[in-house]
Amino acid sequence: MHQPIHLAVIARVGAHRDFLERGLPRLDVLTPDTPFGLSNPIHIFEYQGLRFAVLSRHGEEGYQVSAPFVNDRANLYALKSLGIAKILAWCAPGAINPAMAPGHLVAPHDILDEGDRAPRTFFENRGPGFVRQNPVFCPELRGRLLMTLAEGPFPVHDRAVYVATTGPRLETVAEINKFRLLGGDLVGMTLVPEVFLARELEFCYTALCYVVNYAEGVLDRPYEPGVLFEGLATPAELAAVRRVEAAFAEVALALLPHLAATPRHCPCPRLMERYRLRGDLGKDWRTWFP
Repeated sequence: MHQPIHLAVIARVGAHRDFLERGLPRLDVLTPDTPFGLSNPIHIFEYQGLRFAVLSRHGEEGYQVSAPFVNDRANLYALKSLGIAKILAWCAPGAINPAMAPGHLVAPHDILDEGDRAPRTFFENRGPGFVRQNPVFCPELRGRLLMTLAEGPFPVHDRAVYVATTGPRLETVAEINKFRLLGGDLVGMTLVPEVFLARELEFCYTALCYVVNYAEGVLDRPYEPGVLFEGLATPAELAAVRRVEAAFAEVALALLPHLAATPRHCPCPRLMERYRLRGDLGKDWRTWFP
């Protein structure tokens, strides 16, 4: 593929179908083999002359792979091999902060890693990988994302601490109470280790969350067997979530041209520079891995 692919969207199950339903031309579907295994399918689309990739974390047809078992290293390596430098991560956490209601959009600014999912680095049993995590999300992309979302139809929160857990189980009331005391606003399972791995590959990476439920114990919700979240979200809240999900492609297409045009004056392209200067890593990132 000769024309550059400007950025990637990593999103929910079968996210590519939202763009197909809007009539966007799909140019290719790739499943690269990487040193870390096969990636998930990568769908290449074009919109107003802009080429972008769409990758679904959990599967194409259903929730085939739960969060702890997503092969983030293969997915990110594959995106990097296509020349992609920017990533918009779309994810669906629960709210610890009650001001962040189901159906709201949130651009988190920080991460609280409370999980035990591994690996969190591409450089297991090696020296490189000691990377500063402030800011953990690309400040250039995140700033442009918030400017664009301000004109949209959904309530937007411009700061939040995302608490990362392992899953696939949901959290206990005591855990949510602990996370609240630690300053957490959202709780989810997908941004870690994805964001940390993306930084090791020097992506510009930012996240856009849509709240799908209140976390356990935030509100008094009786258990309801057999329904989504077992009663953590009311029918009215789930309807608000479905409205956001239905607008996913519309929101993404409003963002993508702005994100693609955002300059990379941020630290992201140079996060591994110390290791290059020291001679631990070559100039070509493909030589970093056996």
